[in-house]
Amino acid sequence: MDEQLFFEKLNNLCTSKEIFYFLSSLEVMSDTMASGALQRISEVEVDDNGLKNPALLENEVFRALCFQFEFECSKLSNTGLLNALQALIKLRIDPQSTLMASLLSESEERLGKGQLTAENLCALGESLLELEGPSCATLEQIVNHMEEKDIERWSPREIVMVYKILQVTVREGKQCQNLLNRLNSVTLCTVSQLSPNFASVILNSLVVLRQTQAVPLVTALCKLSVKHVPYFTDHELVNVLEAFLYFGQKVQIFTEALERHVPESILTMHPQTVSKVMQYCCKKMILSKPIFDAVAESFISNADRLTTDQIAAYIIPFGILNYLPPSASSLFRKLETVLHTRLRYFQPHTLLNLLHSCVLIQRYPINFLPKIFSPYFLQKLQAQPPGLNRVVMSQLTQLFLTVTLECPFYEGPKLLSKYQVKAFPTLHSSPDVHLFKRVKTGLLYLLKKRIYFASEVSTPYFYVVDIEIKLDEEGFVLPAAQLEEVHRRIALCVDGQNRFCAHSHNLLGEEAIKQRHLQLLGYEVVQIPFFETENLRNTRKIADYLHKKIFPCTYGLSN
Repeated sequence: MDEQLFFEKLNNLCTSKEIFYFLSSLEVMSDTMASGALQRISEVEVDDNGLKNPALLENEVFRALCFQFEFECSKLSNTGLLNALQALIKLRIDPQSTLMASLLSESEERLGKGQLTAENLCALGESLLELEGPSCATLEQIVNHMEEKDIERWSPREIVMVYKILQVTVREGKQCQNLLNRLNSVTLCTVSQLSPNFASVILNSLVVLRQTQAVPLVTALCKLSVKHVPYFTDHELVNVLEAFLYFGQKVQIFTEALERHVPESILTMHPQTVSKVMQYCCKKMILSKPIFDAVAESFISNADRLTTDQIAAYIIPFGILNYLPPSASSLFRKLETVLHTRLRYFQPHTLLNLLHSCVLIQRYPINFLPKIFSPYFLQKLQAQPPGLNRVVMSQLTQLFLTVTLECPFYEGPKLLSKYQVKAFPTLHSSPDVHLFKRVKTGLLYLLKKRIYFASEVSTPYFYVVDIEIKLDEEGFVLPAAQLEEVHRRIALCVDGQNRFCAHSHNLLGEEAIKQRHLQLLGYEVVQIPFFETENLRNTRKIADYLHKKIFPCTYGLSN
């Protein structure tokens, strides 16, 4: 039978029984046809759970095919040999069998003689990765042969396979940067032809291979990913999100694609994929209400099936980005229920991060704080990386300050002073240098002398005030150094873009809790957000704006 007609008929058959019946009707077939038949059997009889019907391996037609490949492997074409090897691996044939040993030996002999094309090398590499894993010594030999080939003529499938092989050989300590540079250049020209799977695999390889210099290729793949978002599998989407995070990519239309995809698909998405989406949003400071609202609803329904790390991954971004979804009351009620039943299973640092994120948005874990402040728990924190570093101690201190200021009814254990920091570290809270300078210039114009305000003032309450102004009982401004007769303290929060969610006027959680606590500590908090001052072009306008914000009850500026 003509090969083209054979494959047309073969590809229309949907069960091994149909395939065996079809094959038994043929008197003669080429090795390419025979290996194609094995591949088709593996396609219809193997799923994610393995071989559907192990009895097919005993079928006499199947055994005849295997016999032909085992005892005539030296006569096979490269394509027939390597396609058969791939199909038999997929069918879970014992790697120690004489059949597999014969095919592998013949393949490696032809590799050593340089008889394999680029396509053959990719097929062999794929088989060896599946069969022996990244430690297979032959993979390095395949890479050496690849370097001699004409990369410019490779198909997307061959390109992807080479990235996969390089991913494991370089990870094992082998350096192939010259080949990678050529491969990256060729891939850039074929980006538009890549399927969702190929795009995801290449991005994952670029991360593993640390190809930070391949900016044009990474950018092109990230832009391509936008249209593929609805078609990625969970695993592929995780790879793509990890690449966006690793390479620092931030494509607004990719976020918009996620906002369409996640709410529609969240019921079927794997929790680890949802966790990665939330990590992406959190790291990029993207407050996506469609995504966060969908994740909140998913948590309410599925929290009992999540691991402790997944619970934390779902919830922590709500606190970091300072957002309460419409279902907040149900969300945190469910979280409390889960914590009551599974508290002991949380790793110490995961639990601390989770509870700290809750207080950022005024959800107070009163019932669990006695555990957090207990010497036993603090010892566990210290024993596990990163230990009791400055960030961890700041979280503990802020939890303690929160219950002191916002939960006066709390009567449990206190946090010992040796675990408290004197000032909170400035992760995102350092003032925007340019905005800070403009505000100070405007204040100098307004108050005439620099002595009337102080900048970056440490308080006894762990917070640093951007700018502090002191007033006496009659409302007159006092010199910043004066300690007596201070009736009011004004804290100016100079909030640059770094204190807000991306493309948003929504304060981050750490800044929101700071301003809340400063008010409770007796300060009059005046917020100076970047978006209110960016269009004020001169010092006079800045000063006029500050006058209205800080002293709204007095009139005009003196000339």
